[in-house]
Amino acid sequence: MQEPGLYLMTAIFTLIGLTAVSLIILRGWRDWIALKAKELEYQRQDDPSSAASRIEVADLKERIRKLEAIAAGVEL
Repeated sequence: MQEPGLYLMTAIFTLIGLTAVSLIILRGWRDWIALKAKELEYQRQDDPSSAASRIEVADLKERIRKLEAIAAGVEL
């Protein structure tokens, strides 16, 4: 038979080990989230096409308006 103190020591070391592993995983998770946030921020800063795409959308809306006017028989 094992002594009760051995069970207690095993439980303590197991708890310490689980805590250490949990903290390491949590640190990795936080670093990964920070990396993804920086990637998103970099993509937003590096995306000059957003202004160009807004201009293109406005141009397409204007063309659609003109086509609708032509279809309705309105002179522009």
